[in-house]
Amino acid sequence: MAPWPELGNAQPNPNQYLEGAESQQPIAPDKSKETDKNNTGAPVTKVELLPTYSTATLLEEATEVDDPWNLPALQDAGIKWSERDTKGKILCVFQGIGKLILLLGFLYFFVCSLDVLSSAFQLVGGKMAGQFFSNSSIMSNPLLGLVIGVLVTVLVQSSSTSTSIVVSMVASSLLTVQAAIPIVMGANIGTSITNTIVALMQAGDRSEFRRAFAGATVHDFFNWLSVLVLLPLEVATHYLEVITQLVVDSFHFKNGEDAPELLTVITKPFTKLIVQLDKKVISQIAMNDETVKNKSLIKIWCKTFTNKTQMNITVPSTADCTSPSLCWTEGIQTWTMKNVTYKENIAKCQHIFVDFHLPDVAVGVILLVISLVVLCGCLIMIVKILGSVLKGQVATVIKKTINTDFPFPFAWLTGYLAILVGAGMTFIVQSSSVFTSALTPLIGIGMITIERAYPLTLGSNIGTTTTAILAALASPGSSIKSSLQIALCHFFFNVSGILLWYPIPFTRLPIRMAKGLGNISAKYRWFAVFYLIVFFFLIPLTVFGLSLAGWPVLVGVGVPILLIVILVLCLRLLQSCCPRILPKILQNWNWLPLWMRSLKPWDAVVSKLAGCFQLPCCCCCRVCCRVCCLLCGGCKCCRCSRCCEDLEEGQEAHAVPVKAPETFDNITISTEAQGEVPAPDSKTECTAL
Repeated sequence: MAPWPELGNAQPNPNQYLEGAESQQPIAPDKSKETDKNNTGAPVTKVELLPTYSTATLLEEATEVDDPWNLPALQDAGIKWSERDTKGKILCVFQGIGKLILLLGFLYFFVCSLDVLSSAFQLVGGKMAGQFFSNSSIMSNPLLGLVIGVLVTVLVQSSSTSTSIVVSMVASSLLTVQAAIPIVMGANIGTSITNTIVALMQAGDRSEFRRAFAGATVHDFFNWLSVLVLLPLEVATHYLEVITQLVVDSFHFKNGEDAPELLTVITKPFTKLIVQLDKKVISQIAMNDETVKNKSLIKIWCKTFTNKTQMNITVPSTADCTSPSLCWTEGIQTWTMKNVTYKENIAKCQHIFVDFHLPDVAVGVILLVISLVVLCGCLIMIVKILGSVLKGQVATVIKKTINTDFPFPFAWLTGYLAILVGAGMTFIVQSSSVFTSALTPLIGIGMITIERAYPLTLGSNIGTTTTAILAALASPGSSIKSSLQIALCHFFFNVSGILLWYPIPFTRLPIRMAKGLGNISAKYRWFAVFYLIVFFFLIPLTVFGLSLAGWPVLVGVGVPILLIVILVLCLRLLQSCCPRILPKILQNWNWLPLWMRSLKPWDAVVSKLAGCFQLPCCCCCRVCCRVCCLLCGGCKCCRCSRCCEDLEEGQEAHAVPVKAPETFDNITISTEAQGEVPAPDSKTECTAL
């Protein structure tokens, strides 16, 4: 039997490349052909060769691979300004003004929804966050303090709230500055979850999601890398504590006025109508105040009157009297006069939940759902409006202005100017979460590059600390030094991180790591949610549980995992730089099972799980659309008609066979290209035999 009999007729026919030749026929002389004579006088048929074709070209189409991180060209498909008449120009101007008003309106509600989202998280997990801080004995563990800072900031969605709790505990001598510094580092990590959640709202378009998620997580990677380097350095040298103590001791601070309110002046009137919280309750729970453990975070009375008056009270004995002159006995009871403080409620607060009498968790869940819906809707509308406004020449000018560097030799100053701009904008909005969340959709639609968003994000880290410093200067005299020292620790921590991960281009690892995560999340969009849960919940909770079990358990579990991670990173670095020094088996990861080196098996599992929930809904929707199309006669204005058309087109597409390249016009290869098993052919079987 001849080997590979199916490939006997797989050779290309050379006659098809000759003009005038017929396939599978011998070349016959044709009198109508134009003939010529050679030097010997013999007639020669004039043959013209067609261009040659490569088999590899027929099998694989040569397509140019574009860089997915290049900014998209926002071209204007509308009518040019010069081609419009007077009426069209006036209409265009009014449309632009209307879009600007809508953009500012949606941006306002976007910021308000972030504020309500923070309040919702505080209602759901605020008391739990206070209980994290209440056990001050475990705060001596810096790693435990770090994860507590992450968890508390994730729960309350505000680094300012968690930092203010730390300041109150330090001022009350419940916590030392040395133990508070890791908590501040953790708060710096936890505050970056907000813009990561905002980036998930752009998961509909893969290209936008790739850029938006990378732009959001560049903040995460900067904070995590800074903590990995600076926390061990702080534990070993206490440099942040020493520097801030020198700064505080070198100045004589006095009590200032209230911290400036800029953006909150605009948003507070609206958010106060939705809900108002008594944030002092969380701080009092953290300081083990038993009187507020059952108190609600929802503020009921906004106007109260506090007064002190002298009252006659009974005491156990004369030793408990305020003074001997104010002590007397009547029968078996001893009386004395004492100043008693009483509070009288005057006016209730004016917000929606003031008279609902619901538990804090129930109100928090309601606000969480509403704020996420409003946040998602506003973000979608902002992206749509920006996409319609920022087109053509306007988009080109804005993109060039934001992303272009200064001319040589001052190009290196552009990034530092962006850091100052980010710090200034964050100081204006008084929240790094608000600034980075507003920056995320701009990165997604391609207005700002990741390389330009990185220094802006670093600047927002600096800007949020300046607000804390001003708030610390307005603290009472008893706590001004401690609060100012904590705020300065936050400031110098971010400055140290910038010095580590920005001045030298080679050290800008957060950009490369964020782009890598963006590529993975664009291909497997479920991985973005997995990253969010693992890095902001599972890892901190695991470290928290192991730390409570003691140092031996933490070291016994954590050190092997850490060594494995370091070994994998070193091996990956050697594989990419100099694989020749490695054994052949270690030059790639093919020796590992597929589920350990690829996300494809996991993607199949996630797709099956998602399909279990989507299949009944899709079948139900298709049945409803079919019935609707039968009733309305397939009217084009009906939304269901598009569903039916898509279904019919999909069925037709599956019915069209795929034709194999002509070069391999063979039954076996053609059917294999279509995924079919070739039917046995009598001629082929005879040849094989």
